[in-house]
Amino acid sequence: MTPGHTHVTEDCRAVSELLQRIGDKWSILVVGRLGNGAMRFNELRHVIGGISQKMLTTTLRNLEQDGFVTRTAYATIPPRVDYELTPLGRELLAPVNALGDWARANLDRIRAARAACESKGC
Repeated sequence: MTPGHTHVTEDCRAVSELLQRIGDKWSILVVGRLGNGAMRFNELRHVIGGISQKMLTTTLRNLEQDGFVTRTAYATIPPRVDYELTPLGRELLAPVNALGDWARANLDRIRAARAACESKGC
């Protein structure tokens, strides 16, 4: 094994693991929505649409575990819980928004490439 190879492999694994966590459909949507400010669970679920309660719970828990989201519970009746991006989560907004902008700008090109490939039998 060449010197430095182990370091590169470890870096690739770490980056891959992180991208799997934050790169999924729901995490990106949650981070994007929380970019507008703190929200309650049901508000998030409503504005995201199509996400189950279980999936939103899991996604928020994972984002909190990785330091992107904070969860603040208030001792009210009924109980109130707010979710908000941490400073690290707000930093994540820049690449998330850039990727979204890129996807919207290139959607027609990607669809055209898919159609061309399909017509060729790719």
